[in-house]
Amino acid sequence: MKSFTIGVYNSTKQEFFGKLSDNKIDTFCDIRQRRGVRGAQYAFVNSQRLQETLKELNINYWHVANLAPQKEIRELQKKADLANKEAKRQRKNLGEAFTSEYKNRVLKDFDFQVFLNELEDNGANRIALFCVEEKPEACHRSLVSDRLRNDFNLETIHQ
Repeated sequence: MKSFTIGVYNSTKQEFFGKLSDNKIDTFCDIRQRRGVRGAQYAFVNSQRLQETLKELNINYWHVANLAPQKEIRELQKKADLANKEAKRQRKNLGEAFTSEYKNRVLKDFDFQVFLNELEDNGANRIALFCVEEKPEACHRSLVSDRLRNDFNLETIHQ
């Protein structure tokens, strides 16, 4: 199995879906809690539209809600963004409080072995972990991919 991560900010619809096609993604794992994005620019990744396009591309869609940070954890990142005077779309890195709480409250209890087994059982060969931030270092998907690399030797390519 090969793993990729992808964000949407600063991508057009064509660029975004082009990355999935170019990398021959067969399974798309949406690891957002709220599966919508405000505004018309990124409406193509709102859940219903996203799933319709993925279906057209013959890419399986999985919503992996248990990997999404809860509201309380997201609030920690909002505070860090305010302190750093960074907008979410321009964020370069995750805050320490967010990272710590996400690892302790989400990753610690998530059964990655079951997740990987289910993916494999469903024929997944090339998976994409998705959230909205452009840079993986500014998104929890980097923490998920770190765990997959460290615990399961599953290298990840960030798109």
